[in-house]
Amino acid sequence: MGAWASLSEKTRQELLQARAFLSAVAEPPARALARFVAERGARGAVDAIVRRRAPEPVLAEVEARRDAVSGERLLRAGEAAGLRLFVPERPDWPCEAFSELTGAREMELPDMAEPLALWVRGRAEPAACTERAVAVVGARAASGYGEHVAAEFGHGLSGAGFTVVSGAAYGIDGAAHRGALSAGGRTVAFLACGADVDYPAGHGRLLRAIADQGAVISEYPPGTPPRKHRFLVRNRLIAAMGRATVVVEAGARSGAANTANTADLLGRPVLAVPGPVTSQNSVGCHAMVRSGQAVLVTRTEEVVELLSPLGVSPAEEVSAPSRATDRLHPDARRVHDALRGVASAGHEELARDCGLPLGRVRAVLIELELGGFAKRTESGWIAITS
Repeated sequence: MGAWASLSEKTRQELLQARAFLSAVAEPPARALARFVAERGARGAVDAIVRRRAPEPVLAEVEARRDAVSGERLLRAGEAAGLRLFVPERPDWPCEAFSELTGAREMELPDMAEPLALWVRGRAEPAACTERAVAVVGARAASGYGEHVAAEFGHGLSGAGFTVVSGAAYGIDGAAHRGALSAGGRTVAFLACGADVDYPAGHGRLLRAIADQGAVISEYPPGTPPRKHRFLVRNRLIAAMGRATVVVEAGARSGAANTANTADLLGRPVLAVPGPVTSQNSVGCHAMVRSGQAVLVTRTEEVVELLSPLGVSPAEEVSAPSRATDRLHPDARRVHDALRGVASAGHEELARDCGLPLGRVRAVLIELELGGFAKRTESGWIAITS
């Protein structure tokens, strides 16, 4: 924090321009460029790129855009679009959230590297959003069940003080964001395009609401259009930002499954919501649970319990609804259950069905009659159910 504050305004501006340039000059995740920036610093890396003195792998990543990018122009465009640029040199950069991505890049894991900068639309700061964040993801073509569950998780997690992170897509993502917004909590959307681009177009209003209560974030510079490959690249940021990833619905091969795999690779817990065994939307969730990759969860309390320190905020015990017959003696419940399976029955028939002595059955039937659980009729005894 002190380092950034001690810099002159000119130096800060130069750093921002350098990071803006780096965010646009190569297509993320740009592993060679990220490594070079980590070694040389932002301004040193930009100078080497402009002078064509960077290592060959870096020059290959930046070749197509090197001469067409201007950090100064990008900063002006971002400001005009209402975006702020967050960079690793600032104290409000989410260092802890992205440290695993840096480690994955250093371990040469494919398609893994930390973002070089973040363009943000909204009031929230990325570092503040990651202190207690949970990613909620799932299918775009979600079922009504899936959207309902996602909204419940979004609302419940937000009410428990967590930031809900997702990708603003149709289906599960949108439902999770709306659930968090309805609880008055903070939610963050990571886009696979510029943070100033309303994508999908039908979620323009939702994105504005997210920006009002949280943040819309992208590593892509202003005006960048969405492309298919960018969604998979974007997913690593969602996985890194959340302390855990909850998958509500996912096909066998899907973006949600990709996010879950990345979270697992980064050592973050993966949680999956079960669905109907006949639903293709839940095939991915069931596979994650079956393989041991994910923990099965059905409600918010279970997510909170998993993320809480031992002994803190445990999930409530699930209790079955009580029935009036629960207080009956076991013999009385056996006779009552036998009566419920027939139109009417006599003493001998019930004794054979329950395996109880005839005298015991007669006594129990009187007990059931006095308690309002059975009644004697002309054709035999019948059960009374509430």
